[in-house]
Amino acid sequence: MAIIAFFCLPAYGHTNPTLEVVRELTKRNHQVVYFSFSPFQQRIEEAGARFINCDAELPMDKAGAMAANSDVGGSIKLLTDTTLALDKKICETLQALRPDCIVADSMAVWGKFAALKLGIPLISSTTTFAFNRYSAKIMKQSFGQLFSLICSMPQIRRQIRRLREHGYPVKNLLSILQNDDQTCTIVYTSREFQPYAETFSERIQFVGPSLRQISTKAADVRTAVYISLGTVNNQHPDFFQNCVEALRDYPGEVIMAVGTENQAAALEAPAHFTIRPQVDQLEVLQKAALFLTHGGMNSVNEGLYAEVPLILYPQTAEQGGVARRVVQLNAGILLDENSPAAIRRAVNQVLANPVLKENAAAISRSFRQAGGAVRAAQLIEGWIQEKKN
Repeated sequence: MAIIAFFCLPAYGHTNPTLEVVRELTKRNHQVVYFSFSPFQQRIEEAGARFINCDAELPMDKAGAMAANSDVGGSIKLLTDTTLALDKKICETLQALRPDCIVADSMAVWGKFAALKLGIPLISSTTTFAFNRYSAKIMKQSFGQLFSLICSMPQIRRQIRRLREHGYPVKNLLSILQNDDQTCTIVYTSREFQPYAETFSERIQFVGPSLRQISTKAADVRTAVYISLGTVNNQHPDFFQNCVEALRDYPGEVIMAVGTENQAAALEAPAHFTIRPQVDQLEVLQKAALFLTHGGMNSVNEGLYAEVPLILYPQTAEQGGVARRVVQLNAGILLDENSPAAIRRAVNQVLANPVLKENAAAISRSFRQAGGAVRAAQLIEGWIQEKKN
Protein backbone atom coordinates (compact mmCIF):
# COMPACT_ATOMS: atom_id res chain seq x y z
CA MET A 1 0.00 0.00 0.00
CA ALA A 2 1.27 3.45 -0.95
CA ILE A 3 0.54 6.81 0.65
CA ILE A 4 -0.30 9.36 -2.06
CA ALA A 5 -0.81 13.09 -1.50
CA PHE A 6 -2.97 15.01 -4.02
CA PHE A 7 -2.97 18.79 -4.47
CA CYS A 8 -5.40 20.74 -6.66
CA LEU A 9 -6.71 24.20 -7.48
CA PRO A 10 -10.05 25.20 -5.93
CA ALA A 11 -11.78 24.77 -9.28
CA TYR A 12 -14.26 22.11 -10.42
CA GLY A 13 -12.65 21.77 -13.84
CA HIS A 14 -9.34 20.84 -12.19
CA THR A 15 -10.71 18.79 -9.28
CA ASN A 16 -13.34 16.65 -11.03
CA PRO A 17 -10.94 14.72 -13.32
CA THR A 18 -8.87 13.63 -10.31
CA LEU A 19 -11.78 12.19 -8.32
CA GLU A 20 -12.17 8.99 -10.34
CA VAL A 21 -8.41 8.47 -10.11
CA VAL A 22 -8.63 8.83 -6.33
CA ARG A 23 -11.54 6.39 -6.31
CA GLU A 24 -9.53 3.88 -8.34
CA LEU A 25 -6.45 4.24 -6.10
CA THR A 26 -8.42 3.76 -2.88
CA LYS A 27 -10.13 0.73 -4.44
CA ARG A 28 -6.62 -0.67 -4.89
CA ASN A 29 -6.04 -0.17 -1.12
CA HIS A 30 -3.78 2.88 -1.39
CA GLN A 31 -4.12 5.69 1.16
CA VAL A 32 -4.90 9.01 -0.52
CA VAL A 33 -4.59 12.31 1.34
CA TYR A 34 -6.04 15.24 -0.61
CA PHE A 35 -4.99 18.84 0.12
CA SER A 36 -7.86 21.03 -1.09
CA PHE A 37 -10.55 23.52 -0.05
CA SER A 38 -13.86 23.30 1.76
CA PRO A 39 -16.22 23.58 -1.28
CA PHE A 40 -14.70 20.31 -2.55
CA GLN A 41 -14.51 18.38 0.73
CA GLN A 42 -17.62 16.24 0.26
CA ARG A 43 -16.70 15.13 -3.27
CA ILE A 44 -13.15 14.30 -2.22
CA GLU A 45 -14.21 12.30 0.81
CA GLU A 46 -16.86 10.45 -1.22
CA ALA A 47 -14.05 9.38 -3.57
CA GLY A 48 -12.32 7.76 -0.58
CA ALA A 49 -9.58 10.26 0.26
CA ARG A 50 -8.70 11.88 3.58
CA PHE A 51 -9.35 15.60 3.18
CA ILE A 52 -6.84 18.24 4.39
CA ASN A 53 -8.36 21.75 4.50
CA CYS A 54 -6.18 24.45 2.90
CA ASP A 55 -8.62 27.38 3.13
CA ALA A 56 -6.26 29.52 5.24
CA GLU A 57 -5.49 32.87 3.57
CA LEU A 58 -6.58 31.64 0.14
CA PRO A 59 -8.26 34.33 -2.00
CA MET A 60 -11.70 32.87 -2.78
CA ASP A 61 -14.70 34.41 -4.51
CA LYS A 62 -18.30 34.02 -3.33
CA ALA A 63 -18.80 30.91 -5.45
CA GLY A 64 -15.92 29.15 -3.72
CA ALA A 65 -13.49 29.45 -6.63
CA MET A 66 -10.01 30.89 -6.54
CA ALA A 67 -9.99 34.63 -7.24
CA ALA A 68 -8.77 35.07 -10.80
CA ASN A 69 -6.29 37.51 -12.31
CA SER A 70 -6.41 38.62 -15.91
CA ASP A 71 -2.62 39.07 -16.34
CA VAL A 72 0.27 36.64 -15.91
CA GLY A 73 2.03 38.79 -13.31
CA GLY A 74 -1.07 38.94 -11.11
CA SER A 75 -1.62 35.19 -11.50
CA ILE A 76 1.98 34.38 -10.52
CA LYS A 77 1.66 36.65 -7.48
CA LEU A 78 -1.56 34.88 -6.49
CA LEU A 79 0.11 31.46 -6.81
CA THR A 80 3.12 32.71 -4.83
CA ASP A 81 0.95 34.22 -2.07
CA THR A 82 -0.99 30.95 -1.79
CA THR A 83 2.19 28.85 -1.71
CA LEU A 84 3.73 30.94 1.07
CA ALA A 85 0.49 31.15 3.06
CA LEU A 86 0.24 27.35 3.05
CA ASP A 87 3.98 26.68 3.39
CA LYS A 88 4.15 25.82 7.10
CA LYS A 89 1.00 23.70 7.20
CA ILE A 90 1.79 21.74 4.05
CA CYS A 91 5.43 21.07 4.89
CA GLU A 92 4.68 19.98 8.47
CA THR A 93 1.83 17.70 7.31
CA LEU A 94 3.91 16.12 4.56
CA GLN A 95 6.88 15.54 6.85
CA ALA A 96 4.60 13.70 9.28
CA LEU A 97 2.77 11.82 6.51
CA ARG A 98 5.88 10.74 4.55
CA PRO A 99 3.98 10.08 1.29
CA ASP A 100 5.38 7.88 -1.45
CA CYS A 101 4.59 10.59 -3.98
CA ILE A 102 2.77 13.87 -4.53
CA VAL A 103 0.26 14.16 -7.38
CA ALA A 104 -0.11 17.91 -7.96
CA ASP A 105 -2.26 19.76 -10.44
CA SER A 106 0.06 21.56 -12.85
CA MET A 107 -1.29 24.90 -11.63
CA ALA A 108 -1.41 24.00 -7.91
CA VAL A 109 2.22 25.01 -7.65
CA TRP A 110 2.21 24.83 -3.83
CA GLY A 111 2.05 21.04 -4.18
CA LYS A 112 4.69 20.94 -6.91
CA PHE A 113 7.03 23.24 -4.99
CA ALA A 114 6.55 21.30 -1.74
CA ALA A 115 7.60 18.11 -3.54
CA LEU A 116 10.76 19.80 -4.83
CA LYS A 117 11.53 21.43 -1.47
CA LEU A 118 11.09 18.23 0.56
CA GLY A 119 12.51 15.78 -1.99
CA ILE A 120 9.25 13.85 -2.47
CA PRO A 121 8.66 12.21 -5.88
CA LEU A 122 6.36 14.40 -7.97
CA ILE A 123 3.68 13.42 -10.47
CA SER A 124 2.03 16.27 -12.36
CA SER A 125 -1.73 16.16 -13.04
CA THR A 126 -2.67 18.23 -16.10
CA THR A 127 -6.36 18.84 -16.72
CA THR A 128 -5.84 21.11 -19.73
CA PHE A 129 -3.50 20.48 -22.64
CA ALA A 130 0.11 19.66 -21.82
CA PHE A 131 2.03 22.90 -22.23
CA ASN A 132 5.38 23.54 -23.89
CA ARG A 133 6.72 26.05 -26.41
CA TYR A 134 5.06 24.14 -29.26
CA SER A 135 1.59 23.60 -27.81
CA ALA A 136 1.63 27.23 -26.59
CA LYS A 137 1.13 28.21 -30.24
CA ILE A 138 -2.52 27.21 -30.06
CA MET A 139 -3.11 29.91 -27.43
CA LYS A 140 -2.39 32.62 -30.05
CA GLN A 141 -1.72 35.43 -27.61
CA SER A 142 -2.66 38.88 -28.87
CA PHE A 143 -0.21 41.77 -29.00
CA GLY A 144 -1.90 43.19 -25.92
CA GLN A 145 -1.40 39.95 -24.00
CA LEU A 146 2.26 39.73 -25.02
CA PHE A 147 2.77 43.39 -24.04
CA SER A 148 1.13 42.66 -20.68
CA LEU A 149 3.49 39.71 -20.15
CA ILE A 150 6.53 41.88 -20.87
CA CYS A 151 5.28 44.55 -18.45
CA SER A 152 4.68 41.87 -15.81
CA MET A 153 8.23 40.46 -15.89
CA PRO A 154 9.60 42.64 -13.04
CA GLN A 155 6.73 41.50 -10.79
CA ILE A 156 7.22 37.87 -11.87
CA ARG A 157 10.93 38.07 -10.98
CA ARG A 158 10.00 39.46 -7.56
CA GLN A 159 7.67 36.50 -6.93
CA ILE A 160 10.36 34.02 -7.97
CA ARG A 161 12.78 35.65 -5.51
CA ARG A 162 10.17 35.34 -2.74
CA LEU A 163 9.77 31.63 -3.45
CA ARG A 164 13.53 31.03 -3.48
CA GLU A 165 13.90 32.85 -0.15
CA HIS A 166 11.53 30.24 1.36
CA GLY A 167 13.50 27.29 0.03
CA TYR A 168 11.56 26.61 -3.18
CA PRO A 169 13.93 25.82 -6.11
CA VAL A 170 12.15 27.83 -8.81
CA LYS A 171 14.23 28.54 -11.93
CA ASN A 172 12.08 30.87 -14.05
CA LEU A 173 8.56 31.56 -15.32
CA LEU A 174 8.55 28.53 -17.64
CA SER A 175 9.48 26.23 -14.76
CA ILE A 176 6.22 27.33 -13.13
CA LEU A 177 3.97 27.09 -16.18
CA GLN A 178 5.17 24.43 -18.59
CA ASN A 179 5.18 20.63 -18.37
CA ASP A 180 8.70 19.46 -17.56
CA ASP A 181 9.60 16.58 -19.89
CA GLN A 182 11.47 14.84 -17.05
CA THR A 183 8.53 14.92 -14.60
CA CYS A 184 6.05 12.04 -14.68
CA THR A 185 2.83 13.63 -15.92
CA ILE A 186 -0.77 12.52 -16.40
CA VAL A 187 -2.72 14.51 -19.01
CA TYR A 188 -6.49 14.02 -19.12
CA THR A 189 -6.84 13.94 -22.88
CA SER A 190 -5.75 11.65 -25.70
CA ARG A 191 -2.62 11.95 -27.83
CA GLU A 192 -4.92 12.53 -30.81
CA PHE A 193 -6.57 15.56 -29.18
CA GLN A 194 -3.40 17.02 -27.64
CA PRO A 195 -1.76 19.64 -29.90
CA TYR A 196 1.83 18.77 -30.85
CA ALA A 197 1.69 15.54 -28.83
CA GLU A 198 4.80 14.27 -30.64
CA THR A 199 6.94 17.00 -28.99
CA PHE A 200 6.48 15.56 -25.48
CA SER A 201 8.63 12.83 -23.90
CA GLU A 202 7.38 9.41 -22.79
CA ARG A 203 7.16 10.82 -19.25
CA ILE A 204 4.06 12.72 -20.43
CA GLN A 205 1.23 10.19 -20.57
CA PHE A 206 -2.15 10.97 -22.16
CA VAL A 207 -4.86 8.96 -20.37
CA GLY A 208 -8.02 10.57 -21.79
CA PRO A 209 -10.84 12.08 -19.71
CA SER A 210 -11.34 10.68 -16.22
CA LEU A 211 -15.13 10.54 -15.96
CA ARG A 212 -17.56 8.84 -13.62
CA GLN A 213 -19.62 6.09 -15.16
CA ILE A 214 -23.28 6.90 -15.67
CA SER A 215 -26.23 4.55 -15.97
CA THR A 216 -28.15 6.63 -18.51
CA LYS A 217 -28.17 5.06 -21.97
CA ALA A 218 -27.55 7.36 -24.91
CA ALA A 219 -30.72 8.22 -26.80
CA ASP A 220 -31.17 6.48 -30.15
CA VAL A 221 -32.20 9.80 -31.71
CA ARG A 222 -30.61 12.89 -30.21
CA THR A 223 -32.47 16.14 -30.74
CA ALA A 224 -31.76 18.25 -27.63
CA VAL A 225 -29.68 21.41 -27.75
CA TYR A 226 -27.61 21.78 -24.59
CA ILE A 227 -26.16 25.17 -23.54
CA SER A 228 -23.78 25.92 -20.67
CA LEU A 229 -20.95 28.37 -19.92
CA GLY A 230 -19.51 26.27 -17.10
CA THR A 231 -19.14 27.00 -13.38
CA VAL A 232 -16.92 30.12 -13.33
CA ASN A 233 -17.43 32.71 -16.11
CA ASN A 234 -21.16 32.11 -16.49
CA GLN A 235 -22.70 35.46 -15.54
CA HIS A 236 -23.92 36.43 -19.01
CA PRO A 237 -27.68 37.09 -18.87
CA ASP A 238 -27.60 38.73 -22.32
CA PHE A 239 -26.08 35.57 -23.85
CA PHE A 240 -28.66 33.27 -22.28
CA GLN A 241 -31.52 35.58 -23.32
CA ASN A 242 -30.17 35.59 -26.87
CA CYS A 243 -30.19 31.77 -26.78
CA VAL A 244 -33.87 31.85 -25.80
CA GLU A 245 -34.68 34.18 -28.68
CA ALA A 246 -32.59 32.18 -31.15
CA LEU A 247 -34.24 28.86 -30.28
CA ARG A 248 -37.76 30.02 -29.49
CA ASP A 249 -39.08 28.02 -32.45
CA TYR A 250 -36.66 25.08 -32.20
CA PRO A 251 -38.64 21.85 -32.69
CA GLY A 252 -36.81 19.85 -29.99
CA GLU A 253 -35.83 20.30 -26.34
CA VAL A 254 -33.42 23.06 -25.27
CA ILE A 255 -31.58 22.52 -21.97
CA MET A 256 -29.72 25.43 -20.41
CA ALA A 257 -27.47 25.40 -17.32
CA VAL A 258 -27.14 29.09 -16.44
CA GLY A 259 -25.14 29.10 -13.21
CA THR A 260 -27.43 30.72 -10.62
CA GLU A 261 -31.05 30.66 -9.44
CA ASN A 262 -31.39 34.41 -10.15
CA GLN A 263 -30.19 34.03 -13.73
CA ALA A 264 -32.54 31.08 -14.28
CA ALA A 265 -35.54 32.92 -12.79
CA ALA A 266 -34.93 35.99 -14.96
CA LEU A 267 -35.31 34.07 -18.22
CA GLU A 268 -38.77 33.70 -19.77
CA ALA A 269 -38.81 30.86 -22.26
CA PRO A 270 -41.27 28.60 -24.09
CA ALA A 271 -42.26 25.20 -22.71
CA HIS A 272 -39.65 23.27 -24.71
CA PHE A 273 -36.88 24.95 -22.68
CA THR A 274 -35.49 23.43 -19.46
CA ILE A 275 -33.54 26.11 -17.58
CA ARG A 276 -31.66 25.25 -14.39
CA PRO A 277 -28.74 26.73 -12.43
CA GLN A 278 -26.89 23.41 -12.90
CA VAL A 279 -27.63 20.04 -14.47
CA ASP A 280 -25.98 16.63 -14.51
CA GLN A 281 -23.96 17.39 -17.62
CA LEU A 282 -22.88 13.83 -18.36
CA GLU A 283 -26.51 12.66 -18.34
CA VAL A 284 -27.79 15.58 -20.43
CA LEU A 285 -25.13 14.95 -23.07
CA GLN A 286 -26.55 11.46 -23.66
CA LYS A 287 -29.51 13.03 -25.47
CA ALA A 288 -27.85 16.13 -26.95
CA ALA A 289 -27.54 16.72 -30.67
CA LEU A 290 -25.11 19.56 -30.02
CA PHE A 291 -23.47 21.37 -27.12
CA LEU A 292 -23.00 25.15 -27.03
CA THR A 293 -20.13 25.57 -24.57
CA HIS A 294 -17.58 28.08 -23.30
CA GLY A 295 -14.81 25.68 -24.32
CA GLY A 296 -13.53 24.74 -20.87
CA MET A 297 -11.43 21.58 -21.12
CA ASN A 298 -13.68 19.61 -18.79
CA SER A 299 -16.84 20.47 -20.74
CA VAL A 300 -15.19 19.86 -24.10
CA ASN A 301 -13.89 16.48 -22.93
CA GLU A 302 -17.34 15.48 -21.67
CA GLY A 303 -19.08 16.65 -24.83
CA LEU A 304 -16.70 14.89 -27.20
CA TYR A 305 -16.65 11.75 -25.02
CA ALA A 306 -20.44 11.64 -25.54
CA GLU A 307 -19.85 12.07 -29.32
CA VAL A 308 -21.60 15.47 -29.35
CA PRO A 309 -20.43 18.13 -31.83
CA LEU A 310 -19.73 21.53 -30.29
CA ILE A 311 -20.45 25.21 -30.75
CA LEU A 312 -17.71 27.07 -28.92
CA TYR A 313 -18.03 30.47 -27.27
CA PRO A 314 -14.75 30.86 -25.32
CA GLN A 315 -14.47 33.36 -22.45
CA THR A 316 -10.72 33.11 -21.70
CA ALA A 317 -7.47 32.62 -23.65
CA GLU A 318 -7.18 29.04 -22.40
CA GLN A 319 -10.71 28.25 -23.57
CA GLY A 320 -9.88 29.90 -26.89
CA GLY A 321 -6.98 27.47 -27.33
CA VAL A 322 -9.19 24.47 -26.60
CA ALA A 323 -11.83 25.81 -28.99
CA ARG A 324 -9.28 26.21 -31.77
CA ARG A 325 -8.19 22.60 -31.34
CA VAL A 326 -11.80 21.40 -31.69
CA VAL A 327 -12.18 23.47 -34.85
CA GLN A 328 -8.84 22.16 -36.22
CA LEU A 329 -10.17 18.62 -35.85
CA ASN A 330 -13.51 19.63 -37.40
CA ALA A 331 -15.59 18.48 -34.43
CA GLY A 332 -17.21 21.86 -33.82
CA ILE A 333 -17.45 25.49 -34.87
CA LEU A 334 -16.89 28.86 -33.23
CA LEU A 335 -19.82 31.15 -32.41
CA ASP A 336 -18.85 34.33 -34.21
CA GLU A 337 -20.96 36.75 -32.16
CA ASN A 338 -23.41 36.93 -29.27
CA SER A 339 -26.69 37.54 -31.05
CA PRO A 340 -29.88 35.52 -31.67
CA ALA A 341 -29.18 35.42 -35.40
CA ALA A 342 -25.61 34.13 -34.95
CA ILE A 343 -26.68 31.51 -32.41
CA ARG A 344 -29.51 30.28 -34.64
CA ARG A 345 -27.15 30.17 -37.64
CA ALA A 346 -24.55 28.17 -35.69
CA VAL A 347 -27.11 25.65 -34.43
CA ASN A 348 -28.45 25.10 -37.93
CA GLN A 349 -24.91 24.75 -39.32
CA VAL A 350 -23.97 22.03 -36.82
CA LEU A 351 -27.22 20.10 -37.21
CA ALA A 352 -26.83 20.13 -41.00
CA ASN A 353 -23.23 18.83 -40.99
CA PRO A 354 -22.90 15.10 -40.11
CA VAL A 355 -19.10 15.30 -40.51
CA LEU A 356 -18.85 17.25 -37.25
CA LYS A 357 -20.58 14.41 -35.39
CA GLU A 358 -18.41 11.80 -37.11
CA ASN A 359 -15.26 13.62 -36.02
CA ALA A 360 -16.58 14.03 -32.47
CA ALA A 361 -17.14 10.26 -32.42
CA ALA A 362 -13.58 9.65 -33.63
CA ILE A 363 -12.19 11.79 -30.79
CA SER A 364 -14.47 9.92 -28.38
CA ARG A 365 -12.91 6.63 -29.48
CA SER A 366 -9.42 8.00 -28.84
CA PHE A 367 -10.54 9.13 -25.36
CA ARG A 368 -11.93 5.71 -24.46
CA GLN A 369 -8.88 3.86 -25.79
CA ALA A 370 -6.53 6.05 -23.69
CA GLY A 371 -7.62 4.29 -20.50
CA GLY A 372 -9.02 7.03 -18.24
CA ALA A 373 -8.85 6.74 -14.46
CA VAL A 374 -7.77 3.08 -14.49
CA ARG A 375 -4.78 3.89 -16.70
CA ALA A 376 -3.91 6.92 -14.53
CA ALA A 377 -3.92 4.78 -11.38
CA GLN A 378 -1.75 2.14 -13.08
CA LEU A 379 0.76 4.82 -14.09
CA ILE A 380 0.90 6.25 -10.56
CA GLU A 381 1.53 2.76 -9.14
CA GLY A 382 4.24 2.10 -11.72
CA TRP A 383 6.02 5.39 -11.11
CA ILE A 384 5.97 4.85 -7.33
CA GLN A 385 7.50 1.40 -7.79
CA GLU A 386 10.10 2.82 -10.18
CA LYS A 387 11.22 5.33 -7.53
CA LYS A 388 11.43 2.62 -4.87
CA ASN A 389 13.63 0.50 -7.14
